[in-house]
Amino acid sequence: MEREYNPRKIEEKWQRFWEEIRLYRTPEPPKRKYYVLEMFPYPSGKDLHMGHLKNYTIGDAVARTKMMEGYDVLHPMGWDSFGLPAENAAIKYGVHPKEWTYRNIEGFRSQLKMMGISYDWDREFATSDPEYYRWTQRLFLLLYERGLAYRKGGWVNWCPTCKTVLANEQVVEGKCERCKTPVVKKRLTQWYFKITAYADRLLEDLKKLEGHWPESVIKQQRNWIGRSEGTEIVFMEGDLPIKVFTTRADTLFGVTFLSIAPDGPIVEEILKRVSPEVREKIEEYIQKALLTSPEERTRSKTGVFTGLYATHPFTKESVPVFVADYVLGEYGTGAVMGVPAHDQRDYEFARQFNLPVKVVIFPPDTDREAMEEFLNATCEETDSEDFTFEYMGKRYNCRMRRAYEGKGILKASGEFTGLTSDEAIKRIGERLKEMGLGGPAVSYRLRDWLVSRQRYWGAPIPVVHCERCGVVPVPEEQLPVLLPDVKDFKPQGRSPLENVPEFINTTCPKCGGPAKRDPDTMDTFVDSSWYFLRFTDPHNDREMFSPERANTWMPVDQYIGGAEHATKHLIYARFITKVLYDAGLLKYDEPFSNLFTQGLVLMGFWWCKTCNRRVEEEEVYDVYEEGGDKKGYHDTPDGPHEVVWLVEMMSKSRGNVVPLGPFVREYGADAARVAILFAAPPEQDFEWTDAIKRSAINFLNRVWRTFYALKEAGITPRMEPDTSKDKDLLLLANRTVVGVREDLGRFKFNTALSKLMVMLSDLKPDRYSPHNLGWAAQVFVRLLAPFSPHLAEELYHEFGMDSLFGKESVFMVPLPEAVSGVEEEEVSIGVQFNGKTRGSINVPKGADEGTVLKLLREHPKLKRYLEGKEVRRVIYVPGRLINVIVG
Repeated sequence: MEREYNPRKIEEKWQRFWEEIRLYRTPEPPKRKYYVLEMFPYPSGKDLHMGHLKNYTIGDAVARTKMMEGYDVLHPMGWDSFGLPAENAAIKYGVHPKEWTYRNIEGFRSQLKMMGISYDWDREFATSDPEYYRWTQRLFLLLYERGLAYRKGGWVNWCPTCKTVLANEQVVEGKCERCKTPVVKKRLTQWYFKITAYADRLLEDLKKLEGHWPESVIKQQRNWIGRSEGTEIVFMEGDLPIKVFTTRADTLFGVTFLSIAPDGPIVEEILKRVSPEVREKIEEYIQKALLTSPEERTRSKTGVFTGLYATHPFTKESVPVFVADYVLGEYGTGAVMGVPAHDQRDYEFARQFNLPVKVVIFPPDTDREAMEEFLNATCEETDSEDFTFEYMGKRYNCRMRRAYEGKGILKASGEFTGLTSDEAIKRIGERLKEMGLGGPAVSYRLRDWLVSRQRYWGAPIPVVHCERCGVVPVPEEQLPVLLPDVKDFKPQGRSPLENVPEFINTTCPKCGGPAKRDPDTMDTFVDSSWYFLRFTDPHNDREMFSPERANTWMPVDQYIGGAEHATKHLIYARFITKVLYDAGLLKYDEPFSNLFTQGLVLMGFWWCKTCNRRVEEEEVYDVYEEGGDKKGYHDTPDGPHEVVWLVEMMSKSRGNVVPLGPFVREYGADAARVAILFAAPPEQDFEWTDAIKRSAINFLNRVWRTFYALKEAGITPRMEPDTSKDKDLLLLANRTVVGVREDLGRFKFNTALSKLMVMLSDLKPDRYSPHNLGWAAQVFVRLLAPFSPHLAEELYHEFGMDSLFGKESVFMVPLPEAVSGVEEEEVSIGVQFNGKTRGSINVPKGADEGTVLKLLREHPKLKRYLEGKEVRRVIYVPGRLINVIVG
């Protein structure tokens, strides 16, 4: 064993060894399966950085732990390689997307291998491989066959920069999630997947995931699906039904206008019914409205009167119909009933257009708080004999200053007058159903998944368009529909494939006549909606996957990735899994049993607002803190300028990354792993600092020096301890074994490493007997292995543990168990006074409440919280906690 720790030499040796013995090849069939998967990466560049590494390091620690717990582990890696980023980068750098993508894959692969991550590389694939997208196209056809893929015209989200449509989930705060350009609306005929047909199941089955997925992700999906119970109400404009959905049918008699969304499904019918002059005015308004973001529109108060009137279902009054931009076509029915007295947005619109305001909901007289709100919103006191209502001996007229949006008692509402809001909502729904003009209904925020893209780098949609036969699916035996290798792939506002005659012109599979292929490619989220299934059977050239193999490995036991995918990838993957379940291909209708969402790696830097640039660390002086901000100065020709310390997500585009390759070459892969895992709880963001790097390097060097000293002292590994001596060491080892195993199961990698650091400090040759030191040393190495696999493997062989256990690798040896017969005489329990934690105290194991109180009164630091005070109550959890309530 060399005196100095040489990480790269050790790591290269054991990576070769693991490959030679095929340590990470997936056992088939598994005896006890465990499928761990990190969300596969988009190869956006050839270099990984520390921000990328967190996800893969967590997954690797889980995979290695499960190997040592006796599971047959499936831990694959592939590449989410179709889509806009590669195409945009290819345009920027003047290369073909395919060349750009596969060059980056080479870079990513080599660096992940440099890290020694436990992937079964025999299962690798890229979604841009024809062997993969052949089956993505088959998935499209499966949905088409089941009535879940359809084509329709309508208003869609359009990114002017990317020159393609976007699904609702890809629009963030009114902007393209990729390039941040404000999204506009455009009318196109597109392909959709009918995810709304699964809305109830997607919502209901979230209950299966409670306790296994982060609550924040479950909440986001609930909100995105957005199930609302309410009432559909039909207003008739001649023979045209205008349907609205509302959760407040009790306000129906307060309706004074209807508003139609500029991009709503009914606007085309409205335009057919107006005069040419009004039509021109409305169309001009629509074009202007659709150039603004949804956020701007919801704040807007503009609209155009159509000249049309619809009939109120109960009063038969004529209600004016407007086109108004504050109504969004993708929500509800794309039409709303305007109730100015009881909806603030409607109130402001009505004031703008001088429309009537009808108050129909009054708070009950007994609800003083609600009545005060109502009076402040709607009324003014009057002495006139002409008044609206009387309350507490005073007369009031309704002079609306703002809407009253609370529930209450109905007035001026026909047969429903006098009912409470909740009673009226039910009764109105029933009556509308009897009349054939609506009734109780459910609405969803979720909209069907728009999957067409007017870009080149994606899987071609596998249908042809025939003048005689219409839309005709490409037969399965003709898949894949290959993406042609073309030079002109730049976006033009329509699919570049339209300009490729040899691709676009074909024959109809049904009639044999001339036909044209669909020119669009699929949304890259279609590729990633089923990739986890392909990993179970990646080389199958006859079907997407063997149901037998998929059902053996699925569902994924532990999925790891970013929470930003909650309402995109994660919801799409759940949808596709349910479709495949319904098609009889899967036994499970949820893809991921457990989900862990990791935090971000942040990077700090100095920034000068005056110079509008980053400033290097060595340029900064006189650093100080002010209001929680770290500040300083740097010199310029104009004199000193103030700089501030900023922290942002580590990102190549921001220029604030720590490149993985150079770091590993200098400090080693294990140092990178330990730094990432020790820095903070893995679900939290943390700022990368030199202190984190130094801490990891110092720890690994301490491990090496400690074991070098043990070997120099002639310490050899032992299978069992001698329990007659060295009780302190045995107790420490037991605590470490139990604590590390618990922490590994709870993803508390940082505290597990802390426990190993404590144990390491006690492994001194002159402190304990050689026998027990040999036993404790091999326990430590096995616990270290999931975190620092290369160093653990080196120590395992250097100390002859391979001979001791008769296994080729430390990862073939089980994680250690606590030794029986060695018990703690004392336990440490937390101490609280009046619910506030004040420290901890060691007490005899099994001590009763009275004994613990006596020890508290004698404790040099904690007794002051009891002196001169009365103990009113004690909450004691034996072995865990005591909370003393004092007065």
